[in-house]
Amino acid sequence: MCIKKDILSTLAYFDMFEYPLRKRELLVFLPHSYDNAGFESAIDYLLNESVIFKLGEFYCLHHNYALIDRRIKGNARADLMLKRAGAGARLLSKFPYVRGVAISGSLSKNFADETTDVDYFIITAANRLWIARSFLHLFKKITFLFNKQHLYCMNYFIDECEPVIIEKNIYTAIEVSTLLPLFGPETFEKFYAANDWTRQLLPNHFMRNISALRIKPQPVKWLIEKIFNNRPGTLLDNFLMRLTARSWDAKAQRKKQNIRGILMALDTSKHHAKPSPVNFQQKLLKQYENKLVELFDNYEYVFQETVLK
Repeated sequence: MCIKKDILSTLAYFDMFEYPLRKRELLVFLPHSYDNAGFESAIDYLLNESVIFKLGEFYCLHHNYALIDRRIKGNARADLMLKRAGAGARLLSKFPYVRGVAISGSLSKNFADETTDVDYFIITAANRLWIARSFLHLFKKITFLFNKQHLYCMNYFIDECEPVIIEKNIYTAIEVSTLLPLFGPETFEKFYAANDWTRQLLPNHFMRNISALRIKPQPVKWLIEKIFNNRPGTLLDNFLMRLTARSWDAKAQRKKQNIRGILMALDTSKHHAKPSPVNFQQKLLKQYENKLVELFDNYEYVFQETVLK
């Protein structure tokens, strides 16, 4: 276990997103826990060796002030988008079987640029994910009429029956730990408890649930759920799952791409609907692995067992 290697690993991960870190952020995303004195000494050593750079209050792998300017502007833009995202999350929480709504993606890390969408992570009632998702995506189609679709990107659904994130790696650990829950505090407490495996990869990071609001009862929501809380409702949920899976399989076979050039594919089961990890997640992790190999080869001398002064 080498603190210098961990610091470089953390900066390298966020460097793939051109996102320099403050010292506190660097500390909380380290893969191991260290005392403050050791952390400060390692930072000073890497700075003195010009392995990493401090530009203002930010740390990064490159002496490039454009990265700092990009982050500052991105943070300011995210602050504005988060205000609108809160209103959107409130609306989504009113839909049938929605039990928790959080902001995910780059916006949950307080960054946005001209291409950033508002990504939502949604937890539904057990065994009713596909009814909930269908209602929400009918609403999403309506938003296209008003050119507001970028404000309602519902990319990831899980239900209360199986809230554990299946893929357990640095990417998913960071995505889970940086979620910004807005509605459904009890639901997210259970979600975080089910995903405490993230503490093994990010032992210094604490989940954020303090800002989440309770979902208030809605008469129409209650009525619709009452209508579908039976065997026909279960059959409908299963039918919608199969229908959606076939539709997305057809998109995958056509190699259809989204506006970012990423192949469109949906990973589906009774208890989750999420972007397929093959088309982005796995490629990102491979890129990260290659980046670390190159980085550690270039700075092998840094990791020699020496006493930091």
